[in-house]
Amino acid sequence: MSVDHTERLYLEPQVSVARAVIATLSLVALVESSGVQVRRVSLTFLAAYLALALGEALSDRFAPHIRFRIPLLLDLAVLVAFVYLTPSVPAFWFLFPFTVFALSMRGNTRAMLGLAGIAAVGIVLRVAIGTPFAWGLVWRWVAIGAGTLVSGLGMGFLGAREREHLARQQFLERVTSRLQFDHGLTESIRQALGDIAGAFSCEQACLAFRDDELERLFVWKVNPADRDSRGPETVPLTRAETFLLDSCEVSMAWEYRNGGGEGFGWDRRSGERLRIPPAPESARQEFAAQSLMGVTIESGGRPTGRVLVIHSGPLRRKFSVGDLRWFEQIVRHIGPPLENIFLLRSLRARAIEAERSRISRDLHDGILQTLLSLKIQLNILGQKMRQKPEQACADLASLQKTVQQESEELRRMVTDLRPVRLESADMRELMMGFAERFRTEHHLAVDLFIKDRDLRIPDRVCRELFQIYRESLHNIKKHADATHVVVKLEQDEAKVSLVVDDNGRGFSFSGRYASDELDRLRLGPISIKERARGVGGTLTVESNPGHGARLTVEIPLN
Repeated sequence: MSVDHTERLYLEPQVSVARAVIATLSLVALVESSGVQVRRVSLTFLAAYLALALGEALSDRFAPHIRFRIPLLLDLAVLVAFVYLTPSVPAFWFLFPFTVFALSMRGNTRAMLGLAGIAAVGIVLRVAIGTPFAWGLVWRWVAIGAGTLVSGLGMGFLGAREREHLARQQFLERVTSRLQFDHGLTESIRQALGDIAGAFSCEQACLAFRDDELERLFVWKVNPADRDSRGPETVPLTRAETFLLDSCEVSMAWEYRNGGGEGFGWDRRSGERLRIPPAPESARQEFAAQSLMGVTIESGGRPTGRVLVIHSGPLRRKFSVGDLRWFEQIVRHIGPPLENIFLLRSLRARAIEAERSRISRDLHDGILQTLLSLKIQLNILGQKMRQKPEQACADLASLQKTVQQESEELRRMVTDLRPVRLESADMRELMMGFAERFRTEHHLAVDLFIKDRDLRIPDRVCRELFQIYRESLHNIKKHADATHVVVKLEQDEAKVSLVVDDNGRGFSFSGRYASDELDRLRLGPISIKERARGVGGTLTVESNPGHGARLTVEIPLN
């Protein structure tokens, strides 16, 4: 895996600090063990290198805008020169593992291996040249060379593991960032599966999600080279074996071969290695698979589907145990954001369904009933035209007035359906403007009291409160036969409340009822109840038939 610019900004300071620390330790080792005849040259050389290393580390800490970097070639040159200058093998050993570590951190694996071998031979020659030959010293030289080689390879392994860890963290962050509700479910899954397939050099990736309510499987298939967003296939549960690979409790890898094949895997809960039964032949036919891996994805703490990666072209290498464990880690990481997208999608679908139900109810109870009444009255009017023309003219004028009123009502409904973009800073002005228009157009006295001049209400709550306020006034105008309305909007640290009080005919019931009682008795304005509930609020209705009604909406702010 490659390391992007962000991770290089993390790795380079790590190498800078390590260089300064190692150069300091090497200098201490040199002071402790070097001979007087070469101490000045080697100390001066190493001290200059340490000064450069400290300069780079301090610039990273205190002046990050200054791009001062010691090139890796300079580290190699220092190491080669130090083999010649130093009489101290421990001092060299401090610099050598660091250089190997820096090479492996930057992804130069071949250079790292070559340096480890050359350094082992070089330090043996350096020690041997300065010592009279004796067969008894051969084993000492071999031990020094082997120790140098092993320490170099060990540090190279640690550097490679650090680099791989950072690259994997970057990959997990990138895949997670793909799963955004704003991107849409299909596009999010396409991008995430494409990245996962690319991580394993596979030609295909698949997500199969089981919906027990609908008794269907939703299957997304993605080819990383394909940039078109396709929706999921919907397949019956009878084909679950093909996409879920029989058991969702097993993480598995399988290679098809001559009508059979072999695989490995384990229980996803305990990690216990299992003898894997043959993967379904239907999966091979569905994906034209040569090999595949399958890992379970959870929703609500239970298995709900599978993520698959599939080799369908020429098999370049087998999946390893490390591949399957890394695949499990990826799927566990993307599980929560993917579940959130599914939940948000479901909530949005329910909200749309609820809004459609409200519109349908309003149309049925209002305009459609009026149109049906108009149809009946027009039939009666047709008969009167021949018998009582004068009375027919009066009835016609009444019908025209009714049509005019319903046209205004329909216009209001269409206006109310438009999305309201509202912030708390605009709430006071908009409510006062609407009250003024309402007084002018409908000749209804509206007194509006807003206690706080500086409202601090979340935008979503503002939108719903304004819709409730607007709908309440329209309901009063249409049904209550009121002459006066008092509206109060108040806010404290815990909640915001809206009170609408009129002197009209009231509801058909008498008394004070909270949201739960209104639901149980099927009383009160349904759409207002739903809007209040949508933002975590409650509606209370107090009715006195013939003497008006009071609606109180309370919404918690935390």
